[in-house]
Amino acid sequence: MFTLPAVSTFSETIRKSRFLAVAGPISDEAEAKAFIAHHSHVDASHNCWAWRVGQVYRFNDDGEPGGTAGKPILQAIDGQGLDRVAVVVTRWFGGILLGSGGLIRAYGGTAAQCLRTAEKAPVIAMRTLEIECDFSSLAALKARVHAVPHAVIENETFTETGADITARVPSESIVTLQDTLISLMRGRGRVRVG
Repeated sequence: MFTLPAVSTFSETIRKSRFLAVAGPISDEAEAKAFIAHHSHVDASHNCWAWRVGQVYRFNDDGEPGGTAGKPILQAIDGQGLDRVAVVVTRWFGGILLGSGGLIRAYGGTAAQCLRTAEKAPVIAMRTLEIECDFSSLAALKARVHAVPHAVIENETFTETGADITARVPSESIVTLQDTLISLMRGRGRVRVG
């Protein structure tokens, strides 16, 4: 599975109607709603959209005939193996009716072209690692976490004897890193998978 690391756009004119697709990364329904609100145009005829996060998805035709806009946008997302993505396709009506088939091709095609040209990044399953360590282990421990590709330290709180650290680590690396950190601390701390 892939996602988009940044917002991407694509615009085209189809039989005098202007279509603008905007696609971007999201992590949950709240972010999807915010993305849709931010990229919808009040002066447009229709702001149709779809999004997917894992098994959860939604789509909306925004006044177009049922099944002619939101569903083709969702199919464009799924057809390119994308997850954690929202797409808004805005239409400014140009005076020529496209018919159901034309609308499906226009909305789905504009969304698909936007997604085809967008930069993609693999979706990496992450887990939380909670670490308690003393000051003597802190620098080496942080270096080991940073050495794991895509791992990030989200929080670091100092205590009287050391630090409490919360890190996000790719699931595939969690067991190896946990074992390495336990060995490194030699009993002077604790590592827990959250």
